[in-house]
Amino acid sequence: MNLSLFLHVLSVVVWVGGMFFAYMALRPVAASVLEPPQRLTLWAGVFDKFFVWVWTAVILILVSGLYMLNLMGGMSAPHYMKTMLVLGVVMMLIFGHVFFAPYRKLRRAVEAQDWKVGGTALGQIRRLVGINLIIGLVTITVVFAGRALG
Repeated sequence: MNLSLFLHVLSVVVWVGGMFFAYMALRPVAASVLEPPQRLTLWAGVFDKFFVWVWTAVILILVSGLYMLNLMGGMSAPHYMKTMLVLGVVMMLIFGHVFFAPYRKLRRAVEAQDWKVGGTALGQIRRLVGINLIIGLVTITVVFAGRALG
């Protein structure tokens, strides 16, 4: 259980922390100092690296979470754990959409130097990452509030 909890929390930190950094720090600076070709090329490269870590985190979160949920009684586990599962799956589905749709469009647009299409794709990614960041922070809040309330 301790190893599962460690991998679970570490993976959440990588994913949610990475989104927080990208959304709150990197995005505003990149938008203010880089022209579209450099900004879109930067983001395509950042996502190339970050999404490898997110896929790893998603797999570890899902496997460790289901394992711990099973140890806690499955569907008789505390409500906050089931809420965490639902919110986590929603986040994973949103990430899957980001990866297979706008991220791929962004990569193709950067390769073709189609900055307008790339900008549209990046805008879609930005909105979906913002939504996922909010869901991730809400999930963390639900877990700690649920544990505190017993």
